Amino acid sequence: MHIYVNGRNIEITDAIKAYVKEKIGKVTKHYDQIKGIDVVLSVVKNPSASGKHVAEVTCKLNSGSLHCQESADSMYESIDLLADKLDRQIKKHKDKHLSSKDKSASIRTEKLPEEPQVEEESEE
Repeated sequence: MHIYVNGRNIEITDAIKAYVKEKIGKVTKHYDQIKGIDVVLSVVKNPSASGKHVAEVTCKLNSGSLHCQESADSMYESIDLLADKLDRQIKKHKDKHLSSKDKSASIRTEKLPEEPQVEEESEE
C-alpha cells in the first residue's frame, strides 16, 4: 500500500511528507482492503480567503474509493483534521461492508423465540 503526496502551490518538504505518512498511515491499521492513498496538499493564494491550507485525500479501496477534503489556517492542522475525517469514513465503510456480507445477523431475518402460551384461569 502506497501513500502518494503531491502539492499545488506549495513545495512538499520531507517533514511534511513524513507527517502525512505518519497521520494517514494510521488509517491502514483499521482496514486491510486499501489499495492506495493519494494526498494533495495545496495553498490558496487569495489573501481574503479563510482556511488557506487545503488537504485532500483519495483512498482507493477494493470496493470503490473515498474522498475527503479539509482546510485550515496551517498545513499541519488541515492534515490532522483530514486524518480524523478519513478515519471516521474508513470505519463507517468497513462497518457497512461487513454488515452487508453478514446478512444472517439482520434483525429482519431473525425469528423471534416463541413465548409459551399461558392460559388465564377464571375465578368463579
